[in-house]
Amino acid sequence: MFTPSSHDVRRFFCDAYRKLSAGAVLDPMEAIAADWIARHPEYHATLADPEAAIARDYSVEGGQANPFLHLSMHLSIAEQVSIDDPPGIRAATEALTRRLGPHQAHHQIMECLGEMIWTSQRSGQPPDAAAYVDCVRNRAGV
Repeated sequence: MFTPSSHDVRRFFCDAYRKLSAGAVLDPMEAIAADWIARHPEYHATLADPEAAIARDYSVEGGQANPFLHLSMHLSIAEQVSIDDPPGIRAATEALTRRLGPHQAHHQIMECLGEMIWTSQRSGQPPDAAAYVDCVRNRAGV
């Protein structure tokens, strides 16, 4: 199992942005990342300066959203949908996407994903995938 460090994740997104900006060839994962990066121009200045991005502290106390966490969640959701894991996430996402469009649907799914992770951490129990999918279905109105 690949467990990248925060440095690795930040470097990956910065490299994907650099390649996107230069019109360079992207590997498949970079292409997915680049699509989400393009939808978040507010992160471009951060991604353009890899050394500063790697060194920066994005703690909650700092008051600024972590662009790398946000983009990583987009990638995670895209992967979940592509393999329909947890089961039902693809159909729930498609329903929500029809209602809100792909970007806003992802942001709603992020809230469900975050809630599932928070609940798991608080309870000490494994993540409840069924509750996660139900949360997305509820937001889709299905």
